[in-house]
Amino acid sequence: MNSTLQRLRRAASDLRWLLSRGYPREASLTLVGNRYDLPKEWREVLRRGVMAPEVAERRRQKLIGPEGLQGEDVALDGYNVLITLESALKGKVVLEADDGLVRDISGVSRGFRPGGSTEEAVDLILGSLKEWGVRRVLVLLDSPISRSGELASWLRLKMAQGGLEGEARAVPVPEREILGFGGVVCSSDGEVVDRAERVFDLAGFIIRERLRVPLIDLKGDEGGDLR
Repeated sequence: MNSTLQRLRRAASDLRWLLSRGYPREASLTLVGNRYDLPKEWREVLRRGVMAPEVAERRRQKLIGPEGLQGEDVALDGYNVLITLESALKGKVVLEADDGLVRDISGVSRGFRPGGSTEEAVDLILGSLKEWGVRRVLVLLDSPISRSGELASWLRLKMAQGGLEGEARAVPVPEREILGFGGVVCSSDGEVVDRAERVFDLAGFIIRERLRVPLIDLKGDEGGDLR
């Protein structure tokens, strides 16, 4: 096994153990990162991928598959889904977290700008939703991010061209509208998932099943020895 991945998995196991016993998250991340001498990138993998087992299990219980989308209204946490999928298309690090959700560690968020991978990502997203027979799609984008209004207009055009019912809007705080939504939520944001009733990991499904991009798996070795 790659020695870096083995070290990362051991660090994940130790972090998981600490979190399961109620130790503070940030202090635990620092302790484990220092103990295994992990660079910034791998510490971010732990931050995004490891959580207390009870939190992971609670989130897993909310996940549905694409077969559960037939005839449903679906809300997308727009930048969350788009950035995760674009990261995979660009060959950046993507991981399968303890809660079963696929996440990136790009950290671009408010610095996101549409680029060469954006149209491919959008075509994959909208085409998949159309194929799965969703009734209506709502895409919400963070309006503070530059050019969100333009991106929303372009998404509305793409949906119309693809025969997909729905809308795309740039709003100040997408999470507020997503959490009041009555249908299926597509996001890997932990806070959104925690408060939603049904969640579909749209970007994760496309990455796993359509792009077949290799994911970092943090559970391959439970060999940590803090016990």
